[in-house]
Amino acid sequence: MATVFTAAFFVCFLIVPGIHGDSLTVLQAPEFVHFQKGEWPISGEKIPDMVALTMGFSVQEDLSWPGLQSGPLFQRPRANVLVVVRGIDSLDLPQSVASYPLENPVPFTLDSVAETVHSLFAEDTPVVLQLAPSEERLYMLGKANAVFEDLPVTLQQIRARLGQDGSVLASLPLSSLSRNAEADLLFLSEVQVLHDITALLHRHKHLAKDHSPDLYSLELSGLEELSRLYGHDSPQYRDATAILSSVLQKFGETVYDLYGNSAVVEVVTVKSFEAPLTRKSRSILESRQISNPDSPYNLAYKYNFQYAVVFNIVLWLMIVLALAVIAIAYNLWNMDPGYDSIIYRMTNQKIRMD
Repeated sequence: MATVFTAAFFVCFLIVPGIHGDSLTVLQAPEFVHFQKGEWPISGEKIPDMVALTMGFSVQEDLSWPGLQSGPLFQRPRANVLVVVRGIDSLDLPQSVASYPLENPVPFTLDSVAETVHSLFAEDTPVVLQLAPSEERLYMLGKANAVFEDLPVTLQQIRARLGQDGSVLASLPLSSLSRNAEADLLFLSEVQVLHDITALLHRHKHLAKDHSPDLYSLELSGLEELSRLYGHDSPQYRDATAILSSVLQKFGETVYDLYGNSAVVEVVTVKSFEAPLTRKSRSILESRQISNPDSPYNLAYKYNFQYAVVFNIVLWLMIVLALAVIAIAYNLWNMDPGYDSIIYRMTNQKIRMD
């Protein structure tokens, strides 16, 4: 009896850690953004703070997570790409920087980071692109909207894109996936959007070379629909998982190269969120500029990457000038006019001659 109990306890010990296997994987990161390898768990609600810190922005509360170390003050990545994959706890991504377990997988958004980007870089052209599981799946803000107007917005437009030239259907090994099934098309449409984003960045490389940081928040739910329809042990789910792993690996490498090895690419895999997330989506064609100098919303002053440089120049120049004034004043105060000052002696002689 004791032997049976011990064996059962050992089996439960092996199974329980796999129940909560959600993870955060850093696919790409520049050398000046330091991710330490380890098994430090991070809460889902802290993901926006982690993204903000990697981009060099401040957060309201300190992130007490040893996975991200502080980096250089004057170096920031040009872009941050966060891909959230729903319906699976982990993906096979061998060429990654680091991977961490994800605890408390609550829904989160990067809206606060997007608002920071737009308020600080209002005069530039930051790309803020968000893909969310809603009726209108793509919505964007900022001056770079015109570049991404060719991207499909609704689910019908995305599915229509699969039948056009340059579709991913011609290059993907579909295997058990069908072009006619609703859930299969949802998954393939998300893969198509990833492909179209990199294609547009290839065509408009100036967006990846400007001074304003870009933000991409992409949430993929196609894999979750496949698991709900076919099951986790189905060939459709296994084929889709293999396709998505390969596509995300290539997507991260492409974005990293386009931004000159100065982009952070993270992948969050979560089997299911603990609470549903609802949000109001907006069309790309109806987006507006949210930065207005005369706005009554108490927005921060305009900021650019030269602020830290100018601040240090002005600060140290003022310190040097202040020390110089103090030293000159001290020497003048303690100077003997009858011995040191040529002005005093010449003035004294002139008075005597008069």
